[in-house]
Amino acid sequence: MALNSAVTPIEPSTTLRFRNTDLRVDPFPDSSDTPSGPPGFSASHLTTPGPDNDPDSDSAMHRYRTIWLSDIHLGSGGCQATCLLDFLRHNESEYLYLVGDIIDGWQLRKGWFWPQAHNDVVQKILRKARKGTQVVYIPGNHDEAARQFCDLAFGDIHVRGETFHTTLAGKRLWIVHGDLLFDGVIQHAKWLAYLGDTAYTLILLLNRWFNRVRTRLGLNYWSLSQYLKHQVKNAVNFISQFEKVMTDEARCRGCDGVVCGHIHKAEIRDIDGVLYCNDGDWVESLSALVETYDGELKIVFYWTVMRSPQARPLKARATA
Repeated sequence: MALNSAVTPIEPSTTLRFRNTDLRVDPFPDSSDTPSGPPGFSASHLTTPGPDNDPDSDSAMHRYRTIWLSDIHLGSGGCQATCLLDFLRHNESEYLYLVGDIIDGWQLRKGWFWPQAHNDVVQKILRKARKGTQVVYIPGNHDEAARQFCDLAFGDIHVRGETFHTTLAGKRLWIVHGDLLFDGVIQHAKWLAYLGDTAYTLILLLNRWFNRVRTRLGLNYWSLSQYLKHQVKNAVNFISQFEKVMTDEARCRGCDGVVCGHIHKAEIRDIDGVLYCNDGDWVESLSALVETYDGELKIVFYWTVMRSPQARPLKARATA
């Protein structure tokens, strides 16, 4: 099976040693603080001085070879833009892949919602591209309007329907959002997809209020929406089928693995000899997939590794 748009892959040229034994789900190696609740659900303590006024310091900065992000859903009420902006300020990479559903066109059609934090995220990504990060944007189903611009570049951001990435050991990864290959609902019954999206938005709203109460009670973040998803047998079967289809297609394309998004479930695992990587989302799990300079692929979760900006050393703020 092939995607609708022909694309020209972008191949990073660097090839170094990669250890397969290092593939794992793990937080940042130097994290030591676990917040009592996710900043995204009690965002009053997060400062947003704008994308160019970064409160960065060398001690607070994490550097990776590659970062993959997807399912940000800018323009929707569920997007945790303040947390993502904080993550982008303190994480640098040579390559940044935006793996679909970056902007939620479905929600924007229902009603305009674009707070300053959402604008700051866009500006921060543009700034990273200007400073040398190679940014590749792969549209998904919620930002499918951008697919008409595949194989074009907007400034320093390259738009692709799909692309490929070579890891430090020469492992070839196929990068795609995942909706075009798998979702019959998306392709043939969009009205049903929109209906499901409305229900999902209501669940996310309930999830946010639920966790605000937990935060005030001093309890850790717990995703009600993820819990409900994993308790529904059909949803569990859908996820398993999605993972199998994606790895089968990666094998057919001669790749060692696949990196995708779409289903909002961060995961790294081997499926019949093919590596399956899903970088998660920024409405529920607040997660990213990263490739380190030691040859590791890891999933990192914002709410377990990033501290409140106010909790960082005074030096970090003084040098902003």
